[in-house]
Amino acid sequence: MTANMAEHARQGSSPELEIDGAVATLRLCRPARANRIEPGDLEVLMGHFRSLRDQHAQVRALVVTASGKHFSSGFDLGAIASVLETGANDAFAEMVDTLEALPQTTVCAINGGVFGGSTDLALACDFRLGVPETRMFMPAARFGLHYYASGLRRYLTRLGLNASKRLFLLAEELDARALLEIGYLTAIVPADRLQEEARALARRAARLAPLACAGMKSALNAMAANRYDPAEGARISRACMVSADLREGIAASREKRDPRFEGR
Repeated sequence: MTANMAEHARQGSSPELEIDGAVATLRLCRPARANRIEPGDLEVLMGHFRSLRDQHAQVRALVVTASGKHFSSGFDLGAIASVLETGANDAFAEMVDTLEALPQTTVCAINGGVFGGSTDLALACDFRLGVPETRMFMPAARFGLHYYASGLRRYLTRLGLNASKRLFLLAEELDARALLEIGYLTAIVPADRLQEEARALARRAARLAPLACAGMKSALNAMAANRYDPAEGARISRACMVSADLREGIAASREKRDPRFEGR
C-alpha cells in the first residue's frame, strides 16, 4: 500500500448512499476520525439528498448511520476558522435543513457518541434509535460559537425549551437514558441489533403510501415551526384524495391484501 493509499484509508471517505429497493442507507465513513463531517462532504450530502428527493416514488425511507464506534463528532473543528470567510456554517445548516425536508421517512441509527453539528443532523431525522453507549453533547458555548437559527429551532420544537437550554447553555453531556427521557432518542436497542431495528422501522415506513406520508411529514414539521401554509396543506390533501395510491389503499383494504403503492 502506498503512503497516499494508507492516508486515504486512515481518513476514510465521504458519506456513501446505498439504495436497496424502497429503503436507502446513508453512511458516514470516517471511523478513524469519529466520522467527522468535513467541508467537502457538504456538497456530497446535498447531492445524495437531491437524488433521494428525485426518487421519492421508489425510495420511500432512509436510514442514516455511520461506521465504527461513534456516530459523528460533528463538523470539522479545523474548518471553523474559515467559516466567516467561506460561509461553511450556512452550508452546514442548509444541508441539515435539506435532510429534514426530505419526503422520505428518515431513521437515524446512532451507533455511539454524537456531538456538535451532528446532533442536529440526527435531530433532523424523523426517528432516532440509539444504543446503550450513545451519548451526546452540544459544545457550541465551549467554543464561543453561536449556533445557527434552524438548528436552535429544531432543538426547541423537538426537545422543548428546558432541555434545549441544558444542552446549549450548559453544554451538558447526556447518556442514552437521559436522551430517551427528553425525546432525543425514540428507543434504545442493543448494539448488535441497531442496524436491523433501524431497517425494520424504515421498511415499515416504506410500506405506507408515500404521497400521504410525505405530505403529513411536511405539515407536521411546518406546524411545529409555526410556518404551516393552510393553502399549501389543502393542495397536498386534495392531491392525495384524487391519487391512485388512495384508490389502491381502499381496494387493498376491501380485498384484504397488502397495498401496492406507486407514489402517484
